Amino acid sequence: MPSYSIGQAARLLRVSSETVRRWADTGQLPMRRDGAGNRMIDGAGLALFAKERAADDGRGASAGPPTSVRNALTGIVTALTVDDVVAQVEIHSGPHHVVSLVTREAVEELGLAVGVTVTARVKSTDVHVARS
Repeated sequence: MPSYSIGQAARLLRVSSETVRRWADTGQLPMRRDGAGNRMIDGAGLALFAKERAADDGRGASAGPPTSVRNALTGIVTALTVDDVVAQVEIHSGPHHVVSLVTREAVEELGLAVGVTVTARVKSTDVHVARS
């Protein structure tokens, strides 16, 4: 399972490192220390926190005109449902929640799992997921 530093978690959650430290210090975001004493956040714990935070966030998607395929949302996989042929990948990127259907083969090739960092690229009604 991947682990994230305070800075990496802050970038994924679109907040400052100090905010992530405060969440960790108050027990809102589970944190542990690695062998060198650095704070590390478990990927699955971060995924759950991102999902809960997005559900509580009343802001929704930012307003503005739609853009082209250059739309790229770096986020964390918060849920993954894999069938024989197809898989559903749920991603949280800040306040944004993206759900994409991809092949099981793509999930395996990309090594997708809950807590993994990915980039969702959006064009029209298609979402392409690439491991970050």
